[in-house]
Amino acid sequence: MDWITHDEDVWFDFRGDSPEQLTPGRYYKGTVDGFADFGVFVDLAPGVTGLLHRSELDRRLESLEWDAGDTVFVQVKNVRSNGNIDLGWSIRQSESEFRGARIHDPDGEHDNEPIEAADDDSGSAPVKKTPKGVSTKSRATNGQTSAETADGAADENESTATEETTETDSAGATSEDAEETETEDADATATEGAAAEASEEEAEPERVTVESLGDRVGDVVRIEGEVVGARQTGGPTIFEVRDETAVVDCAAFVEAGVRAYPDVGEGDVIRLDGEVELRRGELQIETEELTALSGEDANAVEQRLADALSEKARPESVEPLAAHDAVDAVTDQLADAAEAIRGAVLESRPIVVRHAATADGYVAGAAIERAVLPLIREEHARADAEYHFFTRRPLDDPVYGMDAATNDVTRMLQDNERHDEKLPLVVLVGVGGTTDSLDGLGLLGVYGASRVVVDAETVDTEIVDEASVLVSPSLTDVAAEDLSTGALGANLAAAVNADMTDDLSHLPAVSYWEDAPSVYADLAADAGYDADRTRKLREAVALEAYYQSYQDKRELITDLLFDDDGGLADHVSEQFRIKLDDEVETAEANLETRDVDGVSVAVLDADSYSHRFDFPPTALLADALHRGADEERVATVVYSTDELFVRAAGVDVRAAADAASEAVPEGGITAVGIRQNRIEFLSGAREDVVDAVVDAVADQL
Repeated sequence: MDWITHDEDVWFDFRGDSPEQLTPGRYYKGTVDGFADFGVFVDLAPGVTGLLHRSELDRRLESLEWDAGDTVFVQVKNVRSNGNIDLGWSIRQSESEFRGARIHDPDGEHDNEPIEAADDDSGSAPVKKTPKGVSTKSRATNGQTSAETADGAADENESTATEETTETDSAGATSEDAEETETEDADATATEGAAAEASEEEAEPERVTVESLGDRVGDVVRIEGEVVGARQTGGPTIFEVRDETAVVDCAAFVEAGVRAYPDVGEGDVIRLDGEVELRRGELQIETEELTALSGEDANAVEQRLADALSEKARPESVEPLAAHDAVDAVTDQLADAAEAIRGAVLESRPIVVRHAATADGYVAGAAIERAVLPLIREEHARADAEYHFFTRRPLDDPVYGMDAATNDVTRMLQDNERHDEKLPLVVLVGVGGTTDSLDGLGLLGVYGASRVVVDAETVDTEIVDEASVLVSPSLTDVAAEDLSTGALGANLAAAVNADMTDDLSHLPAVSYWEDAPSVYADLAADAGYDADRTRKLREAVALEAYYQSYQDKRELITDLLFDDDGGLADHVSEQFRIKLDDEVETAEANLETRDVDGVSVAVLDADSYSHRFDFPPTALLADALHRGADEERVATVVYSTDELFVRAAGVDVRAAADAASEAVPEGGITAVGIRQNRIEFLSGAREDVVDAVVDAVADQL
């Protein structure tokens, strides 16, 4: 008598094509697709990929002995409304540890049927098991592979030798069998069959574009393009091939889990012949023959791809979100940057966005993210593509220095080595425009990574030669004092994806702490975001930017900026206001006001009169104090153990640091955070340094 199993007692083989068809709570057999800092992506079926977050593991992610293509067992914990699948850890990682196995077939034909033995096809996409180099044209018409046909012919010859009668159909007969046949009709039939087969083998498939494959299911075709990804599943090897129109998965099978065409990898230009198939709603080519091209053949394909990529990636036009002279002056630069970003999506190149961990920085980075993710989803069928091909990494210190660059280079080299990923396009928004970032940009350049620098403020001339693409009004004759990084980033995002313009229209107004240009305030109001709502959004983002500052908090920021009806922003901004107001009240009570040659400068010892390791950070506290200053005060200096922040209109912090350094040469004074007007010094000379900086600032005013 059959025993009844519960979902947690068995593993299921998922035969569906949509996340919504999964059953939460069940354990499924899957295939490791790839790794990220936050977990493991597991394919449950073609186009159905879930995330096993590192918090679900029973060990450190780094100690997990899994490789891409490994068969694993995971529990589906939740399927979100956006299709994302949350997976859970299974302590059982072999079939023998479960009480049984069943089919999960959402179409119902085989649903809940027991699986007596593991299926032959354990890969992420079922393909015919064609040995490498063997064409499907040589298969017998009864569906056998050529190897199986040869075995049948050998059996037939053996039975003929023992004078046993055997019937053989014409599709399974070889030319050798025909020669042994004594009848004239059989000989003629074999000759005609051989001639037809030779004619088929000589005829080359028609070269077609990937874009046209939807109308060619069942046809044997030829495509030419670049391999933009290669991954080994438990069954076939999957090559992602891009031509001038689109990307398609091509399955090549030798035997289960064995790498087909091991000499072909990412970046190779290839010619591929194969049969177009529709597997669970997705187009795929079953590879019959794959050839790596070189010389003139490769050059011709590369040029065709480059021309098509440039034409497709370049936006037809750049329409600023609102009439703003500073943005109008850089529309050509925005088009160049948009082309670089769109081109990276089209050629399956990862994109890394770096921005400051401030409200302004988050607005700029989130705007670009909002524009790029739909393009990635459109280009790649894989559910996890947006995590593979786009990363936003905030910077606590708004400088792209060696620490950040080393982090990025280490990750990109690991991804290139482990997953054959291309080197990323790095987009620096508001953090790469000063000489503080030269070393970091240079390190990226050593490895050939493209760098897009987007900066609303004045860019140092040395950066021009280090950036692959540079966007800054300072390269034009138009003044840009009223342009924020968030406003420039939002306009770039609109250039990247014009379909997202409505989603982006309120962001510029959110990025200004005060005196937002009226064109952006009106734009936000038209989108349903009045001044009070944009203020709350700004405050909420600023608070969340402080906590876990090195994390992108993608879903939380998306909820705040794009999907919130007001409740979330109200809650978080209230916490912001309570924390900031308490800190400002304490600080203002302890401000020291100095009169230097008629210039009023307020000075605060943040070590003594603020909570340095809680919100708000010192830079934000300095901003708030200066915004609340009376008309007589023209400058604010907030200092701590070994750094200080200057807030004053029109002050050149580098010149102030140089002047202070001459007065206190033993102070180790350096202007290191120009965008924050930050100066570092040696703590032992703190009192003298503060006095010297205050004097230098007053001299400029």
